[in-house]
Amino acid sequence: MLRIDIISIFPEVFEPVLGSSMLGIARDKGAVEFAVHDLRDWTSDKHRTTDDAPFGGGHGMVMKPEPFFAAVAAVKALDARPATVVLMCPQGRTLDQGLAEELARSERLIVLCGRYEGVDERVRSIVDLELSVGDYVLTGGELPAMVLVDSITRLQAGVLASADATEEESFSWGLLEYPQYTRPATFEDMSVPDVLLSGDHARVDTWRRMEAIRRTAERRPDLLSSAQLTPEERTFAEKLVGDSARKGD
Repeated sequence: MLRIDIISIFPEVFEPVLGSSMLGIARDKGAVEFAVHDLRDWTSDKHRTTDDAPFGGGHGMVMKPEPFFAAVAAVKALDARPATVVLMCPQGRTLDQGLAEELARSERLIVLCGRYEGVDERVRSIVDLELSVGDYVLTGGELPAMVLVDSITRLQAGVLASADATEEESFSWGLLEYPQYTRPATFEDMSVPDVLLSGDHARVDTWRRMEAIRRTAERRPDLLSSAQLTPEERTFAEKLVGDSARKGD
């Protein structure tokens, strides 16, 4: 069972997320164990201070190293299995589906949430992986930590209703997901494609595959270079990208 420990100065924000929907189901099923820790528990002054002004001057505050060092050591001792320590920060490697799948195979993760102008550089000496969820700045690492936890928890065995549920999702093929429809078959003069009503599963599978390629070519052509495509599919994708480029000229 995967254990995820989260260290934050705002531990109270996590329970509504970890206890709801698929994450709550995963925890109830015993597929994953969550533990959220207050970084302030490892401070040594009466004000429980976790930040200070940066050396050299500048705006904002920097999170102090001592609480992080003490917290990581204490949390590691809670479970004998080796842990990967992850720091959520804008400078880190961008989280993608491949990395989520890699981390989902871990036994233990300890996730550190920074705040303010970031963490003291020395904290990085106890970190195994720095992760970002995109090229933008947030007020802290709590929301990115939730994104990370969600992305890997749903990949744990037994969490989703179907073992095949994640195989056709966006990015799992290296492609965006194909269009999805449900009842009614016609709504506001918009109809579901006939192939999806045909009952011919082979035709449906082919349609979905080609629509996934079409959507990726139109919206995220950068993904096509690493997507797993047959020669015929790659020719089709390249034609779509070329047609799109000509329309944009």
